[in-house]
Amino acid sequence: MQKFGFRIQTRSGLVVENLIIQAVDRTTAEQRLKQMYIGCKVLESKTFEDSLPRSEVSDLEGVINLITNEDRSKDAGK
Repeated sequence: MQKFGFRIQTRSGLVVENLIIQAVDRTTAEQRLKQMYIGCKVLESKTFEDSLPRSEVSDLEGVINLITNEDRSKDAGK
């Protein structure tokens, strides 16, 4: 999954910036966007690259170990 950023103009003329949609590809992201903002015009779009691989971002075990080690070091300092 990637994140896509959009700047659009609604059918009433209002410009909406910084709309972020997560999708497999740009086409799917635009389809979702047009379901939410019927009749909108895409003025600008960009792709956001993840700086970390998905496995590193959602490593629950790593977060738990970090918290656990932090608590142990606080207890040792007392």
